[in-house]
Amino acid sequence: MGRRPILAAVGWLATTVAATLVGLGAIRLVGEGITGTPGGVRDQRDVARALASPEPAPLASAPGPAGSPTPTATPASPTRSGGPADVAARRGFATPGGTAVAECGPAGVRLVLWTPAQGYQVKDVDRGPDDHVEVRFVGPRGEYELKLRCADGRPVAESHD
Repeated sequence: MGRRPILAAVGWLATTVAATLVGLGAIRLVGEGITGTPGGVRDQRDVARALASPEPAPLASAPGPAGSPTPTATPASPTRSGGPADVAARRGFATPGGTAVAECGPAGVRLVLWTPAQGYQVKDVDRGPDDHVEVRFVGPRGEYELKLRCADGRPVAESHD
């Protein structure tokens, strides 16, 4: 075996080791951003503050089954911005295709968040604020549409005939 193949193998090995060390150094420099928890670990105060925020971001949605919704009101927690009237102005609704939370305000009803059931996705959403809002879930068992409006300052589901 000649000298050239040995020098080529040693050069390749040295290049590989150098590239690996540079990569490891870059990962160490970036640190938690690559391998850690996105956004960091939150304590109870951070979670309570995030839950009390008046404008939670909507969740990405998946489709839901067809049929008429069977809305179920769930108690809503008050926001930090107001008093007892805020509690009555926010309600949750559920269909087999997914769930939604709406609130009533001066500009009308507004979808605060919506989440499809497992196996479903959101086909269409009208977030508002407006006189009426809606979210449509589509999935393996069909399509579910949830239409909401304000009545006496509270979100209510519209009946489907």
